[in-house]
Amino acid sequence: MKFRVFDTTLRDGEQTPGVSLTPSEKLEIAKHLDELGVDVIEAGSAITSKGEREAIKLIVKENLNAEICSFVRALPVDIDAALECEVDSVHLVVPSSDIHIKYKLKKPKEEVLDSAIKAVEYAKDHGLIVELSAEDATRADINFLIKLFKEGEKVKADRVCVCDTVGVLTPQKSQELFKKICEEISLPVSVHCHNDFGLAVANTCSALISGAQQCHVTINGIGERAGNAALEEVVCAMKFLYGYDTNIKLEKLYEVSRVVARLMNLPVPPNKAIVGDNAFAHEAGIHVDGLIKNTKTYEPISPEIVGNKRRIILGKHSGRKALKYKLELMGIKVSEEELNRIYEKIKTLGDLGKYITDHDLMVIVNEVLGRATEEKIKLDELTVVSGNKITPIASVKLHYKGENITLIETAYGVGPVDAAINAVKKALSGVADIKLEEYKVNAIGGGTDALVEVSIKLRKGTDIVEVKKSDSDIIRASINAVMEGINLLI
Repeated sequence: MKFRVFDTTLRDGEQTPGVSLTPSEKLEIAKHLDELGVDVIEAGSAITSKGEREAIKLIVKENLNAEICSFVRALPVDIDAALECEVDSVHLVVPSSDIHIKYKLKKPKEEVLDSAIKAVEYAKDHGLIVELSAEDATRADINFLIKLFKEGEKVKADRVCVCDTVGVLTPQKSQELFKKICEEISLPVSVHCHNDFGLAVANTCSALISGAQQCHVTINGIGERAGNAALEEVVCAMKFLYGYDTNIKLEKLYEVSRVVARLMNLPVPPNKAIVGDNAFAHEAGIHVDGLIKNTKTYEPISPEIVGNKRRIILGKHSGRKALKYKLELMGIKVSEEELNRIYEKIKTLGDLGKYITDHDLMVIVNEVLGRATEEKIKLDELTVVSGNKITPIASVKLHYKGENITLIETAYGVGPVDAAINAVKKALSGVADIKLEEYKVNAIGGGTDALVEVSIKLRKGTDIVEVKKSDSDIIRASINAVMEGINLLI
């Protein structure tokens, strides 16, 4: 069995509070979605703004493999805006519940039905693929819902969609509803679920096993309020738990997840299923012992399948075997006596409530082995210029010992710290693609001369390091943390 994936990251996902993408950012995400293998990309709502239309046009001009779609209301002006962008299809959404019709539209049901059918006809007459979507369908009268879809079928709508707009569906009700609709309607049926009660993925899966042929999803489950059904969760659950296939390239899931998170400034929670950094992370000694013997003991699928990575986390719950396994993964060889000393230091820190980062482990290892941390990349010079009515600019000079070359670069930023970090990243762009995942600052003490503690999380591919540095100068603390993290990653 196989189902289609309709991705609405660029429409419903962008409606996440606080998120607004530029046309170039939308295009970048669309390219990644196309490489991922989604069947339909809902690129936005063309009527929204000039910038939205510009973004949709850029995506259309890219000639991607995916069908490019625009959200529209049952209004000719909306459809005209979509036609201007030359999209392949429209997601034509019609309110269908009594509460939406009575309080939002304030129109009789027959008038709503009539305008919906005329809009479908108008879109079809202009050569568009039409997905007729019933908004708030899970609170609608089932007879009206079926009538809407049957009338749409008569005027050549291509697909219909049942929207659980406020997330009130349950898996059992989803199964019953989609079985009935799929029996009554001969057109392909889509499911669009929201996550208000945390059931979006479960409801989507229930719909798919009950006859729905397409699901509406977003990367990382982003969207209005509590979000939408997460693409990576639906696709993986359907494949590994139910045996359904898609065109999705699973190994690209983690990568696309991070692209969306970065461009939308919405960090992925560590415990997020499939693509979270803790999705395949293990600390407990019993678990790690099982992994060493057979990874299937504590992993339902291999992390590499979805482009993620197995992580061994050290803390007070870790055993010696976990530490030894972690050191082996890092390519560090130690004697039994040295292993015991490292283990005791980790236990002590763990009992103090300390989370042992890779940086902490390297400090402990170097201390036990009596060696200094090797600096492969050294900061020789840093100059930052900032002030009133001056765009912050920074220049750096780095020495890369590995290739015995000097790297010099200049970059602007929204502030002096941003400019300095941008300059370092720019200088290293030909050496290593380092991404700043997280940046936090805490003041230690009071007064204008107080120490600041900078915490950063850097990423290179699927490798992550966390570093903390303190200094009275926030720029120096930030750059020292970045440089140490870079050296750990490289």
